[in-house]
Amino acid sequence: MSKFDPYEHLNVSLNHDGSLTRYVKLPTSAATGESPQRAALSVLSKDVTLNPDKKTWMRLYRPAKLPSNDNSVARLPIILYFHPGAWITMSVAETIIHESTNRVSSEVPAIVVAVEFRLAPESRLPAQYEDAVDAVLWVRSQAADRIHGDQWIRDYGDFSRCYLYGSCSGANIAFNAALRLQERQIQPLKVAGIILNQPLFGAKQRTKSELKLATDQYFPLPVQDLLWELALPVERTGSPGFGGDPLIDRQQDFVKMLVQQGVPVEARFDDVGFKGIDLIDSRRATAILTFIKDFV
Repeated sequence: MSKFDPYEHLNVSLNHDGSLTRYVKLPTSAATGESPQRAALSVLSKDVTLNPDKKTWMRLYRPAKLPSNDNSVARLPIILYFHPGAWITMSVAETIIHESTNRVSSEVPAIVVAVEFRLAPESRLPAQYEDAVDAVLWVRSQAADRIHGDQWIRDYGDFSRCYLYGSCSGANIAFNAALRLQERQIQPLKVAGIILNQPLFGAKQRTKSELKLATDQYFPLPVQDLLWELALPVERTGSPGFGGDPLIDRQQDFVKMLVQQGVPVEARFDDVGFKGIDLIDSRRATAILTFIKDFV
């Protein structure tokens, strides 16, 4: 793979100031707005500023028809969602992410808070973890403010059933945010669980699956190494080998570590597939959604 260019594979180029030029622009979708009068919609969505200085924001989703219990609105679980993109790409406004999140909100059903966190290398780790914690604290503040809190969170969310859900690098963010939240007071929220879809983890030592699939069509080793080089703090970069898919071994080792620490885990692995398969394969997307519904 001596002639392989990971920048070309990712359709990006590194600028002199350390930023990236991203050449692929995916279609985007606007939020619907808050009006429940749009009868054709199964889900409503709206955009909310998180931190104007960091230029972070969130897209909130809720079922257009709220479930009821004894003529009152039944409270829904709150799912904070962290999108994939291997640290450097994608947005909650992109149609492929927006439609997927719509479906989660509709079919679970749930209040979904999709977080538009900062991207690397313009903002390197741990910026994404900080943005995730900011989002959880924002939800907590809405839940705690019975007068001025966001209505979707305040009146429709079940604060005892808050979940952190992420895909790829977003799963890494969800996990690390959960660790950081142990040091914070988030009542009345309670993190009831974490959902990690093909989590992107890494270490210097290569796993067997990484070596076996070193020339993987979608996620070869040079691409993995470059992504971590762009995401990690400058003083922490070097020549690491990192995990994800074809990083199945690393994910399974992660599950074993959690079990050994006494953490209740529901793990599902499939011998067939590739990184991000659920974004383009509707059957796999449905299987993951079914797992989420059962878990929540």
